[in-house]
Amino acid sequence: MDNCNSVSWVNGAPTSEVSISDRGLAYGDGLFETIRVQAGTPTLFDLHCKRLCTGATALNIAFDLEGFRQEVCDFLQGQTRQEGVLKAILTRGSGGRGYNPAGCDNPSRVLSFHPLPVYQNAPDINGVRLHECKIRIGDNAFAGLKHLNRLENVMARSEWQGTTCLEGLLLGMDDRLVEGTMSNLFLVSGKTLFTPCLRRAGVKGVCRELILEQARNWGFQVETGDYYLEGLAGADEVFVCNSVNGVWPVIACGSLDWSVGNVTCTVRDRVQEVLNA
Repeated sequence: MDNCNSVSWVNGAPTSEVSISDRGLAYGDGLFETIRVQAGTPTLFDLHCKRLCTGATALNIAFDLEGFRQEVCDFLQGQTRQEGVLKAILTRGSGGRGYNPAGCDNPSRVLSFHPLPVYQNAPDINGVRLHECKIRIGDNAFAGLKHLNRLENVMARSEWQGTTCLEGLLLGMDDRLVEGTMSNLFLVSGKTLFTPCLRRAGVKGVCRELILEQARNWGFQVETGDYYLEGLAGADEVFVCNSVNGVWPVIACGSLDWSVGNVTCTVRDRVQEVLNA
């Protein structure tokens, strides 16, 4: 198989197979990144690498950052991977049965390339409705990390079908706002952006990180904290974001509704400029 034409690599070799003893498969023992590719370049790549390094350190998985950067560069070479989504998985590697990771010293890397998702009715312009998910996301010791244990998100996303809602709202066990099933959540009041702090649950998304870093340069204040449904009801605007889709205005969730506001449009356009750079 030609390396340049393969849509997936495992440990630098073109294949779509992983060992049945890989701990990522057996226990969700690993991390992943979902990266938008524009003109053959992984967007927000420094932030993705930073998060992957943070996660690898927290899980005590050996990670060669420079080797990973080079492997991604090599993988994306060629006309077939100019625009799309790169999924990068890092696992602890293969090991025997049982939770004890001792002796698992050879991490596995999986790279795969996918088309960009296609949505009808321009959700970035016209906004989206959120489904309020029944499942609650539990507090956990590895909040913030994009680890492979995403079963809560899977089951939450299974609660609705069709295109009336394109995203779901996840709450914590105490009904605080956490995130979307595939995105982070922002509330807007005046010129201030509010987003859940995610110290107990959720994923610290790369697009969220970009907004937190750049909001003041764009003319906005930003705050993180614990917010609840009453805060959602009182927001002037609401939006969700991720590093593949950028920013989507939220126009409804349950009985609540909002207009596509000027602050959201400004943040959306600034993020899109970065993704298209």
